Amino acid sequence: MTPELMEAGAAAREALAQRTSSGGRTAAFGRVARAEPDFAHGVALYLDDITVSFDGFKALNALSLAIDEGELRCIIGPNGAGKTTMMDVITGKTRPDAGEVFFGSNIDLLRLAENEIAQIGIGRKFQKPTVYEPLTVFQNLELALAADRRVRASLFARLSAAQLDRIGEVLERIHLRDEAHRTAGLLSHGQKQWLEIGMLLMQDPKLLLLDEPVAGMTDEETERTAELFLSLEGEHSLVVVEHDMKFVELLTEGHKKVTVLHEGSVLAEGQLADVQANEKVVEVYLGR
Repeated sequence: MTPELMEAGAAAREALAQRTSSGGRTAAFGRVARAEPDFAHGVALYLDDITVSFDGFKALNALSLAIDEGELRCIIGPNGAGKTTMMDVITGKTRPDAGEVFFGSNIDLLRLAENEIAQIGIGRKFQKPTVYEPLTVFQNLELALAADRRVRASLFARLSAAQLDRIGEVLERIHLRDEAHRTAGLLSHGQKQWLEIGMLLMQDPKLLLLDEPVAGMTDEETERTAELFLSLEGEHSLVVVEHDMKFVELLTEGHKKVTVLHEGSVLAEGQLADVQANEKVVEVYLGR
């Protein structure tokens, strides 16, 4: 969950309770501007020579990586390869010792705070779903909409027709339209994962960072999650960190690029079949 959602959470729950009793709300839109990344060169995210050390251990070792606009990229690798640290650097949680990170060609992410990075269109989903369980599915999405600073001034004011349509579209996309008025705490694990992804989508991110999104899901939920991500491809750029190779196979569809990290650097990159045949990848990650 983004810092924006965490910041808005307590106030939003109180506002929802007050709204339920009062019934009256007025429509208004905030006008908080956010920097727009320039994707004219076709690259959404660029990491160059990123190094991060913890007590002498290099979690990232001169890591360089480029993600194209609208691309769905799977990142795989053994535990300790640097996948989580990479996401921490992109989102501002960890500052690198060296290197550059750009969002588009014009936004230097290393100059921004964590909350500012969330505001410019980078959303991150952690492995464990973090939704507001006492609220309904609909209310969680409404909360996420209010957490967007562009509409913060209208926190739980009357929803406009466009906002209601937007929530409806997201509910449909995340397979939860029939669960809209169900308490989030009663959802299955997979449904909670979808809800959190929906909360990120409400803020219209240009880049989604997804950390082991199908961990703990059933086979059917995994397949539906793959369908969801494939529907987002092109409209958003997605970076998916995952160990479930069946899920990776569903996402890559036999032709998309996969990146393998090992000891903080790119070990191999290419189509999944080529990566799986790479002797170094087999040795350090896939096994024989």
